Amino acid sequence: QVQLVESGGGLVQAGGSLRLSCAASGRTFSSTTMGWFRRAPGNEREFVAAINWTYGSTSYADSVKGRFTISRDNAKNTVYLQMNSLKPEDAAVYYCAVRVPPASKYSYWGQGTQVTVSS
Repeated sequence: QVQLVESGGGLVQAGGSLRLSCAASGRTFSSTTMGWFRRAPGNEREFVAAINWTYGSTSYADSVKGRFTISRDNAKNTVYLQMNSLKPEDAAVYYCAVRVPPASKYSYWGQGTQVTVSS
């Protein structure tokens, strides 16, 4: 059974940085895509970033390009989201998720970690 456990959230001032981690277990993750999503109060869940586990190719939402970096550590089965120059509008619950080919949707989700950005 796939398990995803996020950590690293917290309170930070605008302009500050946080690094989120997502520890994955329960299967082989090669060929999968790992993604980060977020949901702010009153908003729908939105895509933040994704990385292909095998090739390391990445994609980002326009709102975070140049500020956030997604990476993975294959040996630790962990995906990271480095968030720099944080803005109040980045505040949300952040979730990691896994998409297993050939599925087009993300099948497994973590419980989320809260990020709060004070202005």
